[in-house]
Amino acid sequence: MTTPDPRHLPFFVYGTLRPGEPNHDRFLRGRTESEEPGRLPDAVLYDGPGYPWAVEEPGGSVHGDLVTAPAEGYGRLLLELDELEEYAAGDPRSLYVRVERDVVRRRDGVAVRAWVYLAGAAVAAGLRADGRRIEGGDWSTRGLPGQAAT
Repeated sequence: MTTPDPRHLPFFVYGTLRPGEPNHDRFLRGRTESEEPGRLPDAVLYDGPGYPWAVEEPGGSVHGDLVTAPAEGYGRLLLELDELEEYAAGDPRSLYVRVERDVVRRRDGVAVRAWVYLAGAAVAAGLRADGRRIEGGDWSTRGLPGQAAT
C-alpha cells in the first residue's frame, strides 16, 4: 500500500467548477473520488464577469464544494486548474492565487486542509474598493430574490 502524497490536497471550488456549473463538466466530471459541500471561513465572495472571486475577510463565509481527486491524474488536474484560474506561482500578476486553507465540511463540521483559488492581491484590492459582493457567499444563489449582490 502506498502512502498518499500530503500535497495532494482536495480542492475547494465555489464557482464555475461546482457540480452543475460549466467548468465542472469540462474539468472535473469523472475525475474525482468525492465531492461534498463545504464552507471557507473568513472569506467573502464577489461577482465577476461570469465567475466569482473569493477574497479573504475575517468573519465572512464562502459556500462551495470540497473535491477530492485520485492520485493518478492529480498532477495533470492541478496544472489544468492553475491554467484555468490564470495562476502562476510567484507571479504577482496572477488573477488568482492558489493557497492552502482550512475548509469546513458541512456534513460533520470537521476542518479539512484544501487548495483554494483566491483573488490575487491587485484583483482583491479592486474588488474591495468597488466590487459587487455576493451576500451569503454562495455563487449558486446569486441574483435570486433576497440574495442580491451589493
